[in-house]
Amino acid sequence: MRTRKTGIAFAVLSMTMVQLGLAVSVGLFDRVGPEGAAWLRLACAGVIVLVLFRPRPSAFDRNAFLAAVGLGVATGGVTLLFMAAVARLPLGTASALEFLGPLTVAVLRSRGRLIWPALAFAGVLILTQPWHGAVDGVGVLFALGAAVCWAAYIVLTQHVGSNVTGLQGMGVSLPVAAVVATVVAGPATIPVLTWQLVIIGFGLALLLPVIPFSLEYLALRRLDAGVFGTLMSLEPALALLIGWLLLGQSPSLFQAVGIACVIAAGAGAERAAAAHATGTEERVVVGPTGMP
Repeated sequence: MRTRKTGIAFAVLSMTMVQLGLAVSVGLFDRVGPEGAAWLRLACAGVIVLVLFRPRPSAFDRNAFLAAVGLGVATGGVTLLFMAAVARLPLGTASALEFLGPLTVAVLRSRGRLIWPALAFAGVLILTQPWHGAVDGVGVLFALGAAVCWAAYIVLTQHVGSNVTGLQGMGVSLPVAAVVATVVAGPATIPVLTWQLVIIGFGLALLLPVIPFSLEYLALRRLDAGVFGTLMSLEPALALLIGWLLLGQSPSLFQAVGIACVIAAGAGAERAAAAHATGTEERVVVGPTGMP
C-alpha cells in the first residue's frame, strides 16, 4: 500500500511540475517566442541528461536505439507544437486537446468501446465551439499535432523502457529532441540569447522535462499502467487550475464542461484498457495449451 501511495504521489507531482513548467515558459514568449521557449528547455535538458546519464552504446541494440531516436523526435515535436498551441489557446484548453493523443492509445487498447471517443469528441466540440469560431483554429491544429506526437511518445516510451535498462533511453531521446528543436527554432533564437536566458533555461529544463520524466519513471515502477493512465487523465484539470492561478485564464462554463468530458473519457478509456489487458492475461494463464 505504501508503495502504491508513493507511486501516486510521484505521478501527481510529475504532472504538477509539467504544468508549472509550461506556465512559467509562457513568460518567455515575449523574449524568444513559443518555439524559442521550447528550444531553450529542450537544449538545456539535452545537456543535463548527457552529463547525468551518459548513455552507453552497449546499452542499446539497433532497434532500441532507433526507438530512442524516434522517441526524441516525438518529444521534440510534442514540445514545439504544444508551446505553439499555448501561445494561442488557454493552457487548460490546449492540454485537453493534447490529451486526445493518450486517449486514442487507451481507446485502441480497450478494443472498441466507442463511448469514450464519443465523450471526448463531445468535449472537444464544447471546448472549441466551431459554430462560433471562438477558438484560434491554428492553435487547435497545433494542439492536435501535439496529441499525435504524445501518442507516439507513449508507444515509443514503452518500447524503449522494455528494452533499455535504467534511464539510458532518456539519455538518447532528450538530446535528439534538442537537435530537432535546434533545427526548427535555433536559428531564430540563438542570436538573441543572453546569459540570463541560459540560466533560466537550465532551471526550466529541470522543472520540465528532466525531473517530471524521472518521476514518471519512478511512478511506473510502483503502479500498473492502468492506474497510471487514469491518474494522467487528471492533467487537463491541473492545467486548468494552474492556468487560472498563475496566468489569470479563467475558464468559461463551456470550457470547464468540455475539459471535464475529456478527463472522464480519458479515465474511462484507461480503465477499459486495463480491464482488457487483465482479461487477456487471465486467458493466457488458464489456457489449456499455455498459448494465447
